[in-house]
Amino acid sequence: VFASLSVWGWGGLGVVLFLITFGPFAIFYLAFYICCVVGGGFAVTLLFGKTNSERHLEKCEHSYLPATQTGILKTLDEMRLEQKPIKIDRRLTGSNYIDEPLQQVIQFALRDYIQYWYYTLSEDESFLLEIRQTVQNALVQFSTRSKEVDWQPYFTTRLVDDFATHLRVFRKAQDRLERRDDNKQRDLSEEMVESFFEAEVEMERNVCRDVVCTSLKDEEGFLRDLCEVLLYLLLPPGDFHNKNMRYFLREILARGVLLPLVNQLSDPDYINQFVIWMIRDSSCNYEAFMNILKLTDKVSELEAVKDKALEELQYLRSLDTAGDDINVIKNQINSLLFVKKVCETRIQRLQSGKEVDTLKLAANFGKLCIIPLEHILVHNIALQFFMDYMQAAGAQAELFFWLTVEGYRVTAQQQLEVMEGWQKDGKKGGSTKGLLKAAALGVYEQYLSDKASPRVQVDEVSVVKLREKLQKEGDPTPEIFDDIQRKVYDMMLRDERYYPSFRQSPLYIRMLAELDMLKEPSYRGSDDGDGDWQYLWFLLVVSLHCLQSLDDLSNSCHDDNIQLHAFISDTGVCNDHGKTYALYAITVCRRNHDGSEDSWKTYRRYSDFHDFHMRITEQFENLTSILKLPGKKTFNNMDRDFLEKRKKDLNAYLQLLLNPEMVKACPTLVPYVYDFLENKQYSKGKGDFARKMDTFVNPLRSSMRNVSNAVKRLPDSLAEGMNTAADNMGRMSEKLGQDIKQSMFKVPPLLPKSDVDPEHCRVSAQLDDNVDDNIPLRVMLLLMDEVFDLKERNQWLRRNIKNLLQQLIRATYGDTINRKIVDHVDFMTAPEQVADYVKKFRDSYWPNGILAESPPRRDKNIRMRTRVAAKTNLLGIMPDELKHIIGADTTRKGILRVFDMFQHGPMNRRLVYVLLEGFLETMFPQYKFPELFVKLHSRSPRTARYTQKLKSTSLKR
Repeated sequence: VFASLSVWGWGGLGVVLFLITFGPFAIFYLAFYICCVVGGGFAVTLLFGKTNSERHLEKCEHSYLPATQTGILKTLDEMRLEQKPIKIDRRLTGSNYIDEPLQQVIQFALRDYIQYWYYTLSEDESFLLEIRQTVQNALVQFSTRSKEVDWQPYFTTRLVDDFATHLRVFRKAQDRLERRDDNKQRDLSEEMVESFFEAEVEMERNVCRDVVCTSLKDEEGFLRDLCEVLLYLLLPPGDFHNKNMRYFLREILARGVLLPLVNQLSDPDYINQFVIWMIRDSSCNYEAFMNILKLTDKVSELEAVKDKALEELQYLRSLDTAGDDINVIKNQINSLLFVKKVCETRIQRLQSGKEVDTLKLAANFGKLCIIPLEHILVHNIALQFFMDYMQAAGAQAELFFWLTVEGYRVTAQQQLEVMEGWQKDGKKGGSTKGLLKAAALGVYEQYLSDKASPRVQVDEVSVVKLREKLQKEGDPTPEIFDDIQRKVYDMMLRDERYYPSFRQSPLYIRMLAELDMLKEPSYRGSDDGDGDWQYLWFLLVVSLHCLQSLDDLSNSCHDDNIQLHAFISDTGVCNDHGKTYALYAITVCRRNHDGSEDSWKTYRRYSDFHDFHMRITEQFENLTSILKLPGKKTFNNMDRDFLEKRKKDLNAYLQLLLNPEMVKACPTLVPYVYDFLENKQYSKGKGDFARKMDTFVNPLRSSMRNVSNAVKRLPDSLAEGMNTAADNMGRMSEKLGQDIKQSMFKVPPLLPKSDVDPEHCRVSAQLDDNVDDNIPLRVMLLLMDEVFDLKERNQWLRRNIKNLLQQLIRATYGDTINRKIVDHVDFMTAPEQVADYVKKFRDSYWPNGILAESPPRRDKNIRMRTRVAAKTNLLGIMPDELKHIIGADTTRKGILRVFDMFQHGPMNRRLVYVLLEGFLETMFPQYKFPELFVKLHSRSPRTARYTQKLKSTSLKR
């Protein structure tokens, strides 16, 4: 009993102690722990048994299969151990100049577009080697084919035709929008694109590229189809029929190469920057800059220029200057205020909707210039407007008679002189007299006889006397028509219906505009001086396109906290060992990070300035068009007045050099400036002899660089010859007389008639195969017709322009123009040049061997100022000879038309694809690329609508 009590006692005591220690819920915890231990043991037993069972079943299964053959195992082992070597022939084009940079491009492309993701999948390099071999095979095929093609017709005809046709389509779209009445209060950007592609389908008929140029999805599909065709032509059959390989290369070529390239080439801002870069060596044209501000219809452009002027005004007003330097600052401020006023006035006109054509406002400018009739009759441009007026007044017979007589007189004089020379040599010239008499009778019959229609209105007595002279057996003299011609001239001069009324007509105002004699007084000039306008233009240029690259200059690295100011405070004459020279004291002030200022004086000679200028212009070539160092003077160079003038010019030079925009645009220039302004002896980069040789050689080097501009910068003798040809009465009348003789003897005209409307076909369809100077004259006439819209002029003017262009070509190049074109094409496609193109492509996409990042979109104000600078440069490079031939206003309108054409992205894409299609059709003429492009572009709804429209029109007929 005691034993059982002790057991229950001890048990109860343990339970009580357990509950006291662990709480009343301890029993549930204990039960849960026991269940976990039991369940865990059961799970471990089950998993262990399952694993052993699977192993046993696998052993049993293999015991019933036949043994693996020894050959298969050996083959697998050899495949694992075998290293398949792929030999790659690195020859691509047959020229080491091209192959080396091209191999680097292939290597960089594989590294950045394939290797970075392929190595995450596999370490086997055989696939990469196969890709490289395939790409090289395609390049070899492309190179071989390009060598077999004659590129001269493409560059001289097809390329120009594609560009001119694109411009014609744009001009038609522009004319359509101008005829609308409700287009003044809206943004015409989208409507211009719509109208452009409507005009394209009317010209191309079965092709319209609107879908490809406006839809990214359709554009990618077009590029994929095109790339697949190219891969079919360039790849070996085995690689092409490998779908994985073909699709892989197609996507890389379409989306990785062609699409980014098209995006860049069609970006209007990139094109504007490229235009500025192409003509970066042209001198600043301040008049063109002001003309652009007057003519622009974009408020955003004016706002961007005004903001830049305000920013610079704020900076200039914050400067603390004194002495002569303050006059320079005041002049700069006046120039900026003037530009600000011009921009604000123009913006106000545009926003108020009161913008009126300049020609309509011309009558309010004050008294117009008076051009005498005698000058009008001998000037190409003026004569065209007077001819149009006389035709509208029904008096063209009088004008044509006067011109015909001038031509007859000059022709007769020349022919008689030639005949006299023949007679002295014992030759016969009887046929010449007969031709002259026939020509005189032709003039009489056409203008003065009773059968003439219309007939020149002169007194009958004079006509009868002339008829009697012609009926005599004697030969007609060159002066036979002078009496009647004088009376016709007096009638045109004094009759209120003709010249007096012409001076009051809109055609007279348009004539003054073409002669560039119609300017508002407020824009004729300013009291600010040329130096200030140079400063103003510098501000615009340096804030747009860099002196280093085409990227945004606001990202340039420089220290904005350090400001440097310098000006020439004094000038003295020194005598050192018998040598006399001028010394300029330059006061330099530097503001540091902490706000403190340091100032010192340094002394420099003119030769130091000259050496410094040569050093920085050699390092930064684009500075030559902005920084102009005052020239040297051999005699009286120590004169006090001369030294003061040079001091002022050198001060202006320093202010341009230290301008914040210059520092921002060209930060690597700062160390050179600091070194020059340091208070120490200036160490010249070159010796005296080297500097003197550079002074002599640099102008020659600049002249050789400008040889390509020989046509627009003619020598004085040739320019005088051109002006004489354009303005001299005798030479012009001689050409007119030749034209009259051609019309009398039924010589075919310059442009033959065609059943097709020339405005609804390609430009090349209207080329004349009988032109003497076939290639250059075709190209020049074709471009001039479309750029300057010369087809609107009368045929006489077009023929005169043609004659002047012929004279220009022959005077400049002689009879070797075709050979020069061939030589230039050969030079462009030479291995060295092609290698240079590949290197530029490599350095552009992989600078220093690293893939370039996509540049961020530039600020709107910078893009707008770039537009202004591009238009100004385009207008500034137009030679005066061209304005003399076709007119100043027509020249401006033509240049601005070309510029406006490039400001629409979809239209630029269309031009890129047209040029690409022409290139491929020339590259592979044996394949049916034209039919292929028709099929690819026939998906456009516009093509279907236009085809349906043609069918409905034909049914109605």
